[in-house]
Amino acid sequence: MTRRIGGASPTLQKANAMTSRPGIRVGVIASMLTCWLWSAAWGGQPGATDPAEGTLPALGASFPIKVEVAWNRFHDHAGLGSILARLHEAFPDLTKLYSIGKSTEGRDLWCLEVTARKVGNPDRKPGMYIDGNIHGNEVQAAEVVDYTAWYLCHQYGRIDRVTALLDNDVFYLVPMVNPDGRDRWLRDCNGAMSSRGGSAPTDNDRDGVADEDDCEDLNGDGCITQMRIKDPQGRWKRHPDYPEYLMVRAKPDEPGEYTLLGWEGIDNDGDGRVNEDGKGGYDMNRNYPYDWRPPYIQYGARDYPLSQPETRAVADFVLAHPNIAAAQCYHNSGGMILRGPGREGGTMKSADERLLEIIGARGERILPYYRSIITWKDLYTTWGDEDTWLYGGRGILAYTDEMWTERNLYKGDKAPSNEDEAEFLKQVLLGDGVVPWKPYNHPTYGAIEIGGSKKEWGRTPPSFLLEEELHRNMAFTLYHAGTLPRLRISDLAVTPLGGNLFKVWVTVENQRMMPTRTAQDVDHQISPPDIVSIQGDSVRVLSSGRVTDRFFQRAEAVEYRPQRVELETISGMEAVRVQFILQGSGPFTVTVDSARGGLLHKDASLP
Repeated sequence: MTRRIGGASPTLQKANAMTSRPGIRVGVIASMLTCWLWSAAWGGQPGATDPAEGTLPALGASFPIKVEVAWNRFHDHAGLGSILARLHEAFPDLTKLYSIGKSTEGRDLWCLEVTARKVGNPDRKPGMYIDGNIHGNEVQAAEVVDYTAWYLCHQYGRIDRVTALLDNDVFYLVPMVNPDGRDRWLRDCNGAMSSRGGSAPTDNDRDGVADEDDCEDLNGDGCITQMRIKDPQGRWKRHPDYPEYLMVRAKPDEPGEYTLLGWEGIDNDGDGRVNEDGKGGYDMNRNYPYDWRPPYIQYGARDYPLSQPETRAVADFVLAHPNIAAAQCYHNSGGMILRGPGREGGTMKSADERLLEIIGARGERILPYYRSIITWKDLYTTWGDEDTWLYGGRGILAYTDEMWTERNLYKGDKAPSNEDEAEFLKQVLLGDGVVPWKPYNHPTYGAIEIGGSKKEWGRTPPSFLLEEELHRNMAFTLYHAGTLPRLRISDLAVTPLGGNLFKVWVTVENQRMMPTRTAQDVDHQISPPDIVSIQGDSVRVLSSGRVTDRFFQRAEAVEYRPQRVELETISGMEAVRVQFILQGSGPFTVTVDSARGGLLHKDASLP
């Protein structure tokens, strides 16, 4: 569409005036005329076309994107499930989508299996298990699992490292172990620590009634915030510089003005306490069987190990997939890469500990301000937690990642002070994250005020920092996955011995840091030993053994079934050598069968 140009516009008049000045470049005038003509032709506004048509990728992003997702927000159970379903539809050659079980309230525990399905048998590839949101209020934990699936699918065939991972390994991604708690925390009015546990009714205050005294949105503003009461004997006061954002303790020698009363709520059951029996109240991350302790020792452990449908589903799934060699369990917050054991004196073999240290040290580089630490030693004691069971019970090298640290607010060398956080709320979030204090007439306390920080503040990153958290944590997960055992038969040599006898020399190399079986696995015989075997229709195996000295070609002979040599493990970045004495002629096949290292075949022939 074009428009007729009538009399000279101010822009043309200005251009004409400029031509009378010496030194004015023709290009400047042409540029001004072009801009004016474009503006005149289109009415001075950009075209209302699909913005995707004018989109170009930044580094780290795939292009084009088959499944558009905004990663600066949170999704409920249906939303995260929809992302997985769309990925499965868009990438059928990479994905398989299924439910591993049901939650207490009947929600599916979705798993997206991601691997190059046309490259090898997925069931025989080394496996990486990733889950999140076992604590319902730790919502970014589920987002990072979906983000990992999204990234892997889109970058396959584009980034060599991702392509190699999916060609050689398989990822099992379970975003929500506790979808009931997640949906409640996201959808309902509740406090920051509510919905952490499972949703099965629990009598936390032991009064014979379950879940009868939870927090309430007393003033109906859609948020559960804090209560305070003016009190000359109170020990809290408003911060002088941030009175609307921050409550601080009065100094020992000065009077206070408020007493803090906790989250909004009333004494529903008349026992003289407020909010002491919210929905649920147990901790599914204390319900796993390794180092489990009853509730009187470990709060929230529930009645017996794997008593809950969610933890039982996870355990059954892991047991059904003996190829799983590594795991990441996502939580929030605190910026920690946690490794076991959960208790002093707990199970951890020195060789496995060293590898976890090495991987965790890389994680500290990928995740600025995070610390790689031991749970019991550097945080607190836990009994019956998931990563302790994964390692102790299954020999899987596992971490618990506590996502988000407030040090990321100002990118500083030290944690921000309360004043720093108040300044961030005021100047960066422009007040979002805080509810202004307003008066309320409480049935027990009388005249109080309700307000303060929203439940999201402190535990979750702001929207514009959320995607960074997701990507960096995903990158650490992929680095961890990149250490999974990767085997190859690097040498297969046949030497004639005379008399129709031959010596076959087989070298099996592990090209990654992780052994095929951890020291914990070997010590407790959790998975079967690795087996190197040989078979041929016209071949007879007379003897075999593991080579103990490759230079002098010494071998430790197998006493029974010489057609197979059992290996305790194939260490990371090392090789093992096996020899067979064969009689016969014609083709034969060497097979390497490792539960967590994969299944390999190589054909050769006797002369």
